[in-house]
Amino acid sequence: MSNSNSHWLTSFFGKNLYIFLSLLFSIPLFLTIEMYVKAIGVHEDEAVAATITFLFVIGVFAGRYLSQLWISTAKPISNEYIIAMGVLIIGCVIGLFALPFQGNMATRLLFWIPFVIVSLALGTLIKMVRNNVQHQLREAQTTAANSQTELQLLQSQLSPHFLFNTLNNLYGLSITQHEKIPPLLLKLADLLRYSVYDTKELFVPLKEELTYINNYIDFEKIRLGERLVLTTSMEEITNSEIKIAPMLLIVFIENAFKHSKNTVDQEIFIDITLKTWANSILFSIKNSHRPAPEESNLVNKNSGFGLASVRKRSELLYAGEHDLKVEDKGGFYQVMLQLKIK
Repeated sequence: MSNSNSHWLTSFFGKNLYIFLSLLFSIPLFLTIEMYVKAIGVHEDEAVAATITFLFVIGVFAGRYLSQLWISTAKPISNEYIIAMGVLIIGCVIGLFALPFQGNMATRLLFWIPFVIVSLALGTLIKMVRNNVQHQLREAQTTAANSQTELQLLQSQLSPHFLFNTLNNLYGLSITQHEKIPPLLLKLADLLRYSVYDTKELFVPLKEELTYINNYIDFEKIRLGERLVLTTSMEEITNSEIKIAPMLLIVFIENAFKHSKNTVDQEIFIDITLKTWANSILFSIKNSHRPAPEESNLVNKNSGFGLASVRKRSELLYAGEHDLKVEDKGGFYQVMLQLKIK
């Protein structure tokens, strides 16, 4: 039973929830016992059936409360104990139907012993199962809370990561091409405004993310100038209901531009594709990647956080709902990503 359903039931019935459930369970139990005692020829079958039903319910409650003396709420009950308790109950029920209900004192005692055991064991079994369900629920809540905290931490690190890389680029341009700085600063302001203020949710409209990506690409066009040979094929998204995790794709795009600018080739080749298909977002980016030997170690050293972050966020937000492939061959670096639309 979910938390919301449990809360609703508890609010409606109050602390007497178990009493109401017991009364509900007692009706079919009473009818079954009455049929049994009538079949074996017991007089006043209704009174006897009512008495046995009452005693059985009392035994269940007694077993439930007695079990609290040894059941620890801090850890789950082993499945072996639960299975053993179930086997005990089944065995005693079989014994109840095999033993005579009437007869001398010894015969009656043989009947009532398994009867008492069944009621106590059933109460204990209910408590054991409930304890395990509550433990699993607490574990799930803890895992969810930890994942949420980790996601918020990863997301909070993305803006500084982007800012540090961008400031390094601006520093280099301020020395060699200072006339490009003013328009770049305006683009940077737009980029930071989105990354800082508009990415607080776990998922944002894809069209807003694409606007951010296009602004970033314009930023890089100004910075790289004629060296950049850029090909883009990005579907125009107008539906705000199509959502994606924020700042997820930009990590690959940023890495493509960062790696490409260190290539020894005169031209920087980048190809970006994005489209929606069925219930998925398909993204691909390919860039030239032939760094000079002395620059290769520096690039690898400073490019680890973004990719590690996007992998972790994908695992948390798109568990079993994404496919990421990365290839590095023939002087080109290619990323292919498929995400389920949120």
